[in-house]
Amino acid sequence: MTAVATPVAAPAGPSPASVRRRAAHRRLRVLVLLGLAVVVMLGVDVLLGRYTVTIADFVRILAGHRIPGASFIVLDDKLPRAVVGALVGVGFGVSGAIFQTLLRNPLASPDVVGVTSGASAAAVFALVVLGGSGVSVPLAALVGAALTAVAMQLLAARSGVAGQRLVLVGIGLAAVLNAVTSYLLTSADLRTAADALVWLTGSLNHASWPRAGWAGVAAVVLLPFTAALTRGLRGLELGDDVAAATGLPVRRVRFGLLALAVALAAVATAAAGPISFVAFLAGPIARRLLGGATSLAAAGLVGALVVLGGDFVAANLLADTPLPVGVVTGALGAPFLLYLLAAANRGGRGG
Repeated sequence: MTAVATPVAAPAGPSPASVRRRAAHRRLRVLVLLGLAVVVMLGVDVLLGRYTVTIADFVRILAGHRIPGASFIVLDDKLPRAVVGALVGVGFGVSGAIFQTLLRNPLASPDVVGVTSGASAAAVFALVVLGGSGVSVPLAALVGAALTAVAMQLLAARSGVAGQRLVLVGIGLAAVLNAVTSYLLTSADLRTAADALVWLTGSLNHASWPRAGWAGVAAVVLLPFTAALTRGLRGLELGDDVAAATGLPVRRVRFGLLALAVALAAVATAAAGPISFVAFLAGPIARRLLGGATSLAAAGLVGALVVLGGDFVAANLLADTPLPVGVVTGALGAPFLLYLLAAANRGGRGG
């Protein structure tokens, strides 16, 4: 009598619900750890460096006690500098993650596709040609970023805002705007050109409470709208057809997200200049920490860490005088850009 083999059922894999729960738990852990890291880095920036402050003295200063020397350094220099740095990092991080996710291209950050170049050209124009100072320079940067975004949309309109055409148009606009900025710098007097160069590098040296105030107001206004559209961003990651089939208004959501990304990048650039590669680095680092998932909150926190950490290094460890934070972020971002290009070339996507 021949024995009949009984088929053995393959072990069942994890259910979709358990996969989602694990992903949610990992996201929560990463966000909590990143939040704690930002708080720690804020403390390091304020308490340590060339002039150290004890925690006890810091608490006394916040409570209203006047400590000669320390009160001025903490309240008028270190604390507003750290607050502006954190807000700028969040703005650049969230903006870069939106651009990269919507356009499905890791190179599509606002400092690569021309948004910050437009802000920079307008700010330098205000400094050199109009003789602007104070609040007029950030306002010019906001206008320049908005006009650049409109020009990108019009020039790339034939293929829609999701295609590679928008990235190429943005890179072309950035090249033109950088040339305009260089021309303006060569025609300026030495002192104005020096001030413009510091701003163009990206610096927190001129951070102040008024600047922190309007950057904070912008964050309070823009970030809730961004959070409300996060679900739409996840839907767009699946493709326009799938997103439309679920009832998502694709065009409206994409336009709203791009408008918010431009506004966040413009405000961050206006507050501290075009700090290099923060928007470019934050999204990929956050995705690595989350196992490939996209999280705007994680990207914003990573951006804040990059700016705060870079500013501490630039202000205290590299030279006798504080350097612009863009020096450090540029040194971090350039190798990462080369790595991405090399990886794309190995995968058959490069030129």
